[in-house]
Amino acid sequence: MQTPGRDPSMEDILASIKKVIAEEKEMRTAPPPGDGAGADSAAAEDDVLELDEPLAPPADLGPPLLDEGAAGETRKSFDELTTVAATIPPPPATNPLEDMIRDMLKPILKQWVDEHLPQIVNDQVRREISRITGRQL
Repeated sequence: MQTPGRDPSMEDILASIKKVIAEEKEMRTAPPPGDGAGADSAAAEDDVLELDEPLAPPADLGPPLLDEGAAGETRKSFDELTTVAATIPPPPATNPLEDMIRDMLKPILKQWVDEHLPQIVNDQVRREISRITGRQL
């Protein structure tokens, strides 16, 4: 689901939460072990390991932590978030030429701003002071 070395995406987190909720619900609704058919079918089932069967009997978890209504509302909110997250367009691929030009222009732009910004700000401040006070500076 997630590659090593990167933070989990919103989809990964939502899928993990949904999986935990579904597993807890399965544990609560699973029938108790030992209600099987006969000894012949039990012997035949011992030869094959079914991966969808729990290896240990379900634990008694007591009353649920979350009311079914609240769980349904939460599921609905997570589904809405998943839908919105799925519609976000992927970030645009970078253009190597644009990156190279951007890297070349940064020092030139920095030099220009360092030389001209103080005078531009000074002129704008003087103009604003003149406008507010009605006097030329």
